[in-house]
Amino acid sequence: MLENASFSVLPTQRVTEMKFGTQITAAGTRFRLWAPRCAAVHLKLEHENALRPMRQLPRGWYELEVAGVGHGTLYRFVLDDGTEVPDPASRVQPQDALGPSEVVDPRRFGWTDVGWPGRPWEEAVLYELHVGTFTPAGTFAAATEKLDYLADLGVTAIELMPVNDFPGRWNWGYDGALPFAPDSAYGRPEDLKAFIDAAHGRGLMVLLDVIYNHFGPKGNFLGKYAPLFTDKYETPWGAAVNYDGDGSAMVRDLM
Repeated sequence: MLENASFSVLPTQRVTEMKFGTQITAAGTRFRLWAPRCAAVHLKLEHENALRPMRQLPRGWYELEVAGVGHGTLYRFVLDDGTEVPDPASRVQPQDALGPSEVVDPRRFGWTDVGWPGRPWEEAVLYELHVGTFTPAGTFAAATEKLDYLADLGVTAIELMPVNDFPGRWNWGYDGALPFAPDSAYGRPEDLKAFIDAAHGRGLMVLLDVIYNHFGPKGNFLGKYAPLFTDKYETPWGAAVNYDGDGSAMVRDLM
């Protein structure tokens, strides 16, 4: 796996606000979608029957702040042709990749690893870990219970194989659909945070295997309403991501 992998070291500093997706506000939640190929976009809250029109902004953005909704709210975006899509910056998909997205307040988790300095790279003893097969339960919580085993083994750095949301129950992680959401089969975002927090408490670094050159064949709709893909290049894994063509600046921002 390592020869084709990219890695992201999970930082101590946490950034909780993004230009994409949702943001908890003082009044409720702000929803944003970049959909330059759509003439209109609506927000669908799963507990409502009506659709809410989103305000069109420059450069293909749509935005709507809804008062009184917050953490735990299920929602989708509805394109101008009626297609219902998840948020490409969803933080969790409790009903899998094709289901509604859920508003998550990332500030709710209580980190205990403030001041974690990491470790020198020359101390790295890397353990590649697939969350779904590492334990019988196949979850972040079950993997957390095995951290003492890894530390006793002499491991100093855990490389999580890709955990971003994919369709279905089982996947190696290389067919990811939604890059911001840990797969719900493994647990919720706070379960992943708890794993990282506990690993740091045992002196274990955590690295995340990330895939930035393609998406899986199912579950990602961004190419339908934004220039996510390009025909300029060919890849063995499907359509190439548009990093240098028209509209690519926003694609690079998303990644």
